Amino acid sequence: MSTVMNAILTDDGTEIFYKDWGTGRPVVLSHGWPLHSDSWEAQQRQLAEAGHRVIAHDRRGHGRSTQTWDGNDMDTYADDLACLLTTLDLYEVTLVGFSTGGGEVVRYLSRHGSERVRKLVLVSAVPPMMLRTDDNPDGLPVGVFDDLRAGEGRIQSVVATGLILEEVAGHAWCAVDGGAAEDDRAGVSAGVVAGPDRFDDR
Repeated sequence: MSTVMNAILTDDGTEIFYKDWGTGRPVVLSHGWPLHSDSWEAQQRQLAEAGHRVIAHDRRGHGRSTQTWDGNDMDTYADDLACLLTTLDLYEVTLVGFSTGGGEVVRYLSRHGSERVRKLVLVSAVPPMMLRTDDNPDGLPVGVFDDLRAGEGRIQSVVATGLILEEVAGHAWCAVDGGAAEDDRAGVSAGVVAGPDRFDDR
């Protein structure tokens, strides 16, 4: 583990980009798919102005982090988060996870414990698992994931905008004017390999 300018280097050589704003008790923000750290800028600024050190990272396969072929699963995401917390020597952290980021922070706790964590905040998070199974009857049917995978063959930004509107604004795949769509896409940037296959990751 080492630090490159605004990035950490994981044991497998993946660069994880991060933004580190403010001083005080740390808050680490984990974004949803297909977003990246810029999707947190408004909250990051407000929290930093309120006296917190706020770190938002781009998960592997997203944004400015390495676009990896392997490791696009919750275990590796959690290990990358552990690398970030260790490299930056963070303790008393409030972990905030939105959507897929919620799965990342919960998996972090299950794999690495709570020694560095003060609080956990889940925002429209995927845990315990998004896929409907006998053990998870409240999950989504596999057809939803099949549709997402099929949608990647179309224009990726249309799929991303639909997900953002559904998750953030509560609208189900609705059309918006170009200005609103452009604003929402400001934080969208996931590689195809880091796509919806890992939504049903156990």
